[in-house]
Amino acid sequence: MPIYKIRGIDVDFPFEAYDSQIVYMDKVIQSLQQRCNALLESPTGTGKTLCLLCATLAWRKSLGSFSTGSAVADEVLGTPPMEMQRPDLPTIIYTSRTHSQLKQVIRELKVSNYRPRMGVLGSREQMCIHEEVQQLSGRAQNNACHYLCKKRACSHHKRVSEYMKNSSQLGCEPFDIEDLVNIGRTKGPCPYYVSRELHKVVDILFAPYNYLINPGNRRSLTGIQWERTVLIFDEAHNLESICADAASFDLVSATLTACITEAKECVNLSTAKRSKEKSEDKSCNPEDFAILRALLLKLEKRISEVVIESRELGFTRSGTYIYEFLSDLNITNETAKMLIGTIDDAAILLEDDDTASKTTEKKALHKTKGRISRLESIRDILEIIFRNGDTSHAKSYRFHVQENQAYATDVLKGKVSRTLSWWCFNPGIAMEEFVKSNVHSIILTSGTLSPMDSFALELNIRFPVRLENPHVISSNQIWVGVVSSGPSGCCFNSSYRNRDSLEYKQDLGNAVVNFARIVPDGLLVFFPSYYMMDKCIECWKNMSHASSTNSSTIWERICKHKNPVIEPKQSALFSRAIEDFEAKLRDPSSSGAVFFAVCRGKVSEGLDFADQSGRAVVITGMPFAMKTDPKIRLKREYLDQQASSQKKENKVLTGEEWYVQQASRAVNQAVGRVIRHRHDYGAIIFCDERFAQLSYQSQMSLWIRPYVKCYPKFGDVVYTLTKFFRETGSCESLKPKLIPSQENASGGKIQQGHGLVSAANIQKLSTASVSKEVCRNPLSSILMASRQKINDQLGVIVPANRSTLSIKRNFDSLKHSTHALYSQKGSRIAIDKKPSCTQSHDSEVVDLTNDSSFDERSCMEDGLPLKKPSEIVSGSIQGAGAGVSVQWKCDVTASEHSSQQKEDNHTASVAKCDAETRGSAFLMQVQEKLLQQNIKNLSVS
Repeated sequence: MPIYKIRGIDVDFPFEAYDSQIVYMDKVIQSLQQRCNALLESPTGTGKTLCLLCATLAWRKSLGSFSTGSAVADEVLGTPPMEMQRPDLPTIIYTSRTHSQLKQVIRELKVSNYRPRMGVLGSREQMCIHEEVQQLSGRAQNNACHYLCKKRACSHHKRVSEYMKNSSQLGCEPFDIEDLVNIGRTKGPCPYYVSRELHKVVDILFAPYNYLINPGNRRSLTGIQWERTVLIFDEAHNLESICADAASFDLVSATLTACITEAKECVNLSTAKRSKEKSEDKSCNPEDFAILRALLLKLEKRISEVVIESRELGFTRSGTYIYEFLSDLNITNETAKMLIGTIDDAAILLEDDDTASKTTEKKALHKTKGRISRLESIRDILEIIFRNGDTSHAKSYRFHVQENQAYATDVLKGKVSRTLSWWCFNPGIAMEEFVKSNVHSIILTSGTLSPMDSFALELNIRFPVRLENPHVISSNQIWVGVVSSGPSGCCFNSSYRNRDSLEYKQDLGNAVVNFARIVPDGLLVFFPSYYMMDKCIECWKNMSHASSTNSSTIWERICKHKNPVIEPKQSALFSRAIEDFEAKLRDPSSSGAVFFAVCRGKVSEGLDFADQSGRAVVITGMPFAMKTDPKIRLKREYLDQQASSQKKENKVLTGEEWYVQQASRAVNQAVGRVIRHRHDYGAIIFCDERFAQLSYQSQMSLWIRPYVKCYPKFGDVVYTLTKFFRETGSCESLKPKLIPSQENASGGKIQQGHGLVSAANIQKLSTASVSKEVCRNPLSSILMASRQKINDQLGVIVPANRSTLSIKRNFDSLKHSTHALYSQKGSRIAIDKKPSCTQSHDSEVVDLTNDSSFDERSCMEDGLPLKKPSEIVSGSIQGAGAGVSVQWKCDVTASEHSSQQKEDNHTASVAKCDAETRGSAFLMQVQEKLLQQNIKNLSVS
């Protein structure tokens, strides 16, 4: 496998890396070496996860070897842990949003050559193997587990210590949660507590977000020394909202009523227990539970007495008002600690009572299910409000009380259903905890972080290293168009004023009919909201086109071309919808399936619609949140107040900017469902005229922007889209055959049967900075296949893509740099960084690889058209440091004759390829001319 020397670190990468992958790994290592934070965006299909793992572990390995097999046994036996016996080496904590995403990350670790000692954390829901406890969930499951372990009644928990002593090699090979569960079922130890023991001595730890964001979970990681910890947040596009939600709460009247009922039960149980056992156990003092119940009753009354003048606006105060509100109930920082202790005692009391009052353990555990969770929600609320005795965070909150839709039972009892909310509008509060802990580095990465400036401002920490990576696809693999009007000329605009127009919904439906006919296989159609999706589909099922003689409804004509599937609102029905979509895609009687979904819904995040599953995605409008929603309104007001209080020279985020960027990020996330790997292709169709505005296009992901074209006429859309799929479909068979290789999900390939060049002879380097005018010109499939064949004969390993160039606005300058750089040859390239006295910004460089003898024409023909440099949308790849220049040094190791021979072979190859390409293009033009009349006379039916 090739070894890439990046910033002095030898990175063992399992495939031939794309240029964008090398740049990505360079940014990761830069962040780690400089002990700073990084914000890295790289599109899906570029091998982001594998690059992140390899670069991080290579840097970690350069500091010292990975942990030995005796570390776990030493920790369990009580001997000095490995951290005390070896130099202070960093621990890497790799987090993602879900367990399924972590499973994919661990699968990528297995692909790599690195074998650090690893661990994985999960909840009891994923790991518990106790016959009864595993049937519970949430806090009920946690409480039942704690109870059994305390009583030493769980056989699995008792076996953990012995198993860890005898399994010193655990974690030396990658494993996931399922592997731990299998160990528990076959050998007996509790998987959950095995993972808790293992995390103390690992080199890399995999965990869900909540283990870092939730303060309680974070405190449970006793084996972590935060000052030498690298934190990685993968799929971090939702991190800001996750952080804000974790620091907020909503207390609904029904929840408060249930808490009062549980407190009353505790009073009765503690009284009965004291009289029966005649004990003076302080944890079972009925007076404490009576005080708790009285306070909750006063809180319920206080919330109901809040004067709400407008149901739409509710009652709003600053975040610090919560302390004034609670002080009237005598709930202060001191009394809150007492209340938290009382709630903990209540949890134990109810568990003991459940076990004692039932004849079997099974019934006891089932009774526990869901009982404590309501009362413990008050505990969580008090911890959020009185955060370690500190109240400074309250300035980032808003206190809000609003009326809810009243339940029938509440109406009969004369009760008012209300919700008390304390919303955090500064997601940076959670991230500030890591800064205070002096962690080594924080790396946030995702395929859709754009727009990045607002993302960084929201999290309120500095990100000196930033990257917006291009995609690894060629320009002929993607079609991106803004469709401003429909087949009948109706303007496409999903704004509040236009969305209920019958003409708009009809023309949008007829546009979808055309897309369903043109796009092969899978089609994804995203709406701004469930309301819009329901209204449009309802209209399409009842209406035909006004100017058409066809009596079929719009929905029937869509179904004629594609079998429809609609995203359900209920999460429980989602998996069934996915199975339905997959089944309809495989249906030989149809030409594919169409999935109607919603931006910010489950379909728009985390699902892989590669190849035939998603050949096109249609965005029917901007998914703006409701401005009248109290949380949205108060968030905007909060940001505007923050902006007005800041100095003018400070960069701030206004409420309107945040509002627009949230919608843009949701669009970018939905768009990312297509183009999932190097050889995938597809179309992105924006059916809203607002996407034609530069202000909206500037917030699209960087890799999309160069390909965006605006089509004022719908006929042009149909013509170019039809041509795109006809050409990509016919060229699909011409892409490089990977018979001697293995294609990998990371975007690379494993070479087999060719004898890779030794690591000592392969050193490919990333660039320290990349020009702000970034554009990629990958080689076409035909050209790459032709060159691969010749190089195989010569015994040369060709990089996966090597035509990444920094494009300057001045075309003459581009030509000069191209000729100058490609005239240099050699098998080894070294990088030399020298401070520049003339540059105050990132230097412009050209990134090339050692086999670079192809003519300038082939580079320009296959990528974005260089003859129109004004059409190239620039992007920013930051963080390399100001005033750094890059000088390339090439050591000529081959003879002049050999070099000339290779160059001649390449020239002949390109010439032959050009001839074949021109012939193929001519045949396609003939076909287009024959069909052109039919396309021009396209009907809406």
